[in-house]
Parts: sequence; structure tokens; C-alpha cells
Amino acid sequence: MKNMIKTFLVIAVFGSYNSYAEISKAEKDALIDLYTQTDGQGWNTTWDLNSPVSNWHGVTVKNDQVIKVNLFHNNLSGVLPASIGALKNLTELNLAFNQLTGVLPSEISALENLIILKLEMNRLKGSLPENLGKMVSLQELTAFNNFLSGEIPNSIGELKTLRTLNLSSNNFKGAIPSSIGNLEHLESLGLFENGLQGVMPSELGNLGKLKELVLANNKLNGAIPKEVGQLASLEIFQIQNNGFDSFEDISSLKINSLLVFDFDEEKIETSPKFKDIKKYTTRMADTKFEDDTDN
Repeated sequence: MKNMIKTFLVIAVFGSYNSYAEISKAEKDALIDLYTQTDGQGWNTTWDLNSPVSNWHGVTVKNDQVIKVNLFHNNLSGVLPASIGALKNLTELNLAFNQLTGVLPSEISALENLIILKLEMNRLKGSLPENLGKMVSLQELTAFNNFLSGEIPNSIGELKTLRTLNLSSNNFKGAIPSSIGNLEHLESLGLFENGLQGVMPSELGNLGKLKELVLANNKLNGAIPKEVGQLASLEIFQIQNNGFDSFEDISSLKINSLLVFDFDEEKIETSPKFKDIKKYTTRMADTKFEDDTDN
């Protein structure tokens, strides 16, 4: 009887321990770094560092691993620590609508399981990490309305599962990487309001699933590639306030299927294909301000 009681107590204690099992030290240290480097005490909803990590606001723990961090609109201020790369089991990182500053640490590219990365509406500066292509599971990358600069790295074309890419309203320069044409699952591409130069790469015509192509307010020039005119799924096409000088090669574009088509009317009116087209009502598809805080 005593042995049975002892066995029961061991099982009870072990079960209790498992129900409050801790994540790894590396993951916990990374979360604490995030807390301290972004003024955790000043967050709208802060963390009690003495409670189990699974109780911390916005943190989802599964099988003793941190899989989600969602601190959307939580008054984070400060810089992202390099230790963010230790959260190797993350599938979602949502830090949008905060006051983050500084540069994106290159270590963030170590998050190879990350599916969603949302950084929009912050004050981030500097360039995107050159090794961004290591984030092979990424499906959504949104970083609009920051102060990011430099060129968009070619490695972005290695994010083969990407469905949404929105880098609008930043300070990116240089050409649109032709490697974006490798993103065969891409449905939305927003590069509105940057300093992008050169021609629109014909490789964008490879994006057969693309529904939104927003390139307005840049310094792009030359002709619109005929390959872009063959994008059958395109619904939103915004190219106004650039230096495009020829629209003849997109005569195959299915105008009637577009929900939004914004262009420089004075440059397109000489084309027989487009002269009678009225400008569709503008909907800035790349600057959506909604977010799903329940994720």
C-alpha cells in the first residue's frame, strides 16, 4: 500500500512539473532580452517575469517551445536584440504598430521555421539582412511604413513559399530584384513609395498567382514589360508617379478584370488600347492598417 501511495505521489509531482514545464534557457533569455531592450515595463500589456512564460502576453508555447510572439500595438520602443535568432521554433513574429528603432539584426534570418513576420508601422532603419533568404518557411513579410533603406537583397528570391511581400513606404533604392520572379506563390507585392529605380523586371511576369502589384511613387522608368500584361490573376495594378514611357507592351492586360488600375493618364492617353479607360478608384492596397490580433 505504501509503495502504491509513493508511486501515485511521484506521478502527481511529475505531472504537475510537466504542466508547468519551462522552455529552454536560450528561448527564455531571448524573450527577456526582447523585454528589456524594448522597455517592457512601458508596454501596454507587460510581462510578469516571475510567472510561467506560457502566461506572458502574446507568447504561445507548445511542447515546451515558443512558437508565436504577437506583441502587435503594445508600445514597444527600443531595438530588436540579436538574440531574437534564438527563438528558432517561432512560426509567427508580429511586432507591428510599435515604436521599434535601430536596424534589423541579421540573426533574425536564423528563424527558418517562421511563417509570418510583421514589422510594419515602426521606425526601423538600415537595410534588410543579406541572408534573408534563409527564412525558407516565410509566407508573409510586411515591413511597410518604416525607414528601411539600401537595396532589396537578391536573396529575397529564395523565399519560395512567400505569398505576401510588402515593403512600401520606406527608403529603398536601386532596382527591383529580378529574383522576385522566383516567388511563384506570391499573391501580393507592395513596393509603393520608395526610391526604386530602373525598369520593371520582366521576371515579374512569372508570378502567375499575383493579385496585387503596387509600384506607385517610385523612380521606375522604361516600358511596362509585356510579360506583366499577361498576369491573368492580377486585380490591383498601381504604377502611377513613375517615369514609365511606354504602355504598348501590356495591350493584352485584361482591363475589365482589374478592381484597381492607377496610372499616369497623361502618359497613357496616346495609346489606342487605353485612351478611353477611366481611372479606377484608388485603393492603396499596400497600406492596410488592419491586423489580426488574435493570431
